[in-house]
Amino acid sequence: MEIIGEKAVVSSSENGKSETETPESSSKDGSICGFDSLHHLLQESLSPPLFQEVSRLLLGLNCGKSLETIALPEPARALSSKHDFDLQAYSFRADKESLRGPRLVRVGLVQNGITLPTTAPFSDQKRAIFQKLTPIIEAAGASGVNIICLQEAWMMPFAFCTREKRWCEFAEPIDGESTEFLQEFARKYNMVIINPILERDIKHGETLWNTAVIIGNHGNIIGKHRKNHIPRVGDFNESTYYMEGNTGHPVFETAYGKIAINICYGRHHPLNWLAFGLNGAEIVFNPSATVGELSEPMWPIEARNAAIANSYFVGSINRVGTEVFPNPFTSGDGKPQHADFGHFYGSSHFSAPDASCTPSLSRYKDGLMVSDLDLNLCRQLKDKWGFRMTARYEMYSYLLARYVKPDFEPQVISDPLLRGST
Repeated sequence: MEIIGEKAVVSSSENGKSETETPESSSKDGSICGFDSLHHLLQESLSPPLFQEVSRLLLGLNCGKSLETIALPEPARALSSKHDFDLQAYSFRADKESLRGPRLVRVGLVQNGITLPTTAPFSDQKRAIFQKLTPIIEAAGASGVNIICLQEAWMMPFAFCTREKRWCEFAEPIDGESTEFLQEFARKYNMVIINPILERDIKHGETLWNTAVIIGNHGNIIGKHRKNHIPRVGDFNESTYYMEGNTGHPVFETAYGKIAINICYGRHHPLNWLAFGLNGAEIVFNPSATVGELSEPMWPIEARNAAIANSYFVGSINRVGTEVFPNPFTSGDGKPQHADFGHFYGSSHFSAPDASCTPSLSRYKDGLMVSDLDLNLCRQLKDKWGFRMTARYEMYSYLLARYVKPDFEPQVISDPLLRGST
């Protein structure tokens, strides 16, 4: 294994910088001054000792050491090279225990852009995305990945900015085309797959939901979770298509550990993260679709904070590219009409309960992030920090129970001198 700071990823060039990109083109092509990630920009710009120290501050230390990279099999690396997707792999350790052996699980995150223009026939668009993801999932299988998560609504353009109802045609039942496609990989590679789709609930009036289907390692459907929080910000007009989910905060016990899915906008809600932790999650996936101007400064913070506060691992996935739609649309932010959301900046990564995290995948390329997680780290950090023991849940529950009532009064104690005297 190699330590972060040395070359360990497959990217556009030796230093993660495109041969043809310039700083002037960065805002258009999704790069950062021509680099595919902040990590590669810093690696190229700083001396090795300074880069190592900056990486320590930005990425943290796992059990007191820098994350190690994993040497993936040649077939996986060959697929990455042939199909031009970013491939990175890291290992999270836990301290050695006397009474438990390591609980290692290899996990993958997939980010991708759409393939055909949004004006192409819908069936062709979906088929092209399936074809694009096939070698990426094959690379995950060749790498021995046990659990893999795709991005939010991966099987379609993220058309929920348009408010046009024709995009509802992409919706599927939980056992629909996308699930059938992924079930073959689950059986072939003995792999659990999280399949985030636009769901059509056939049994309840064909209602639409933003849903993640959990496919077991035998190809069976374990269950589903529906998105708890729906954004109404900027171009994200998603409540035109579906409303808040009704599945609570389920944790799915799989052959490889207890997992949960916090879909996209739910990452902005700390109590949403907390609920998955209270139900025993060891890995929480956050399949997303978000753009740079709106959320990028928040992206590396929220998931990492959730991993720390709840003593579990977090896998953050975001799509890549700029999706242009046939008809311009407007939003509630007063901007002129436009035909795209902006740039989906990828940057998928893992965060650990000890505050360490991987570098991010590319901001503009399809990618596969692989990480070995020792789930023993979850309990070790609970023992170290005692967040569950020191939390005041009875106090919080009392406040929340009062807050949801119409006659709630905030607990504010005012300085009597603020009333003033003349």
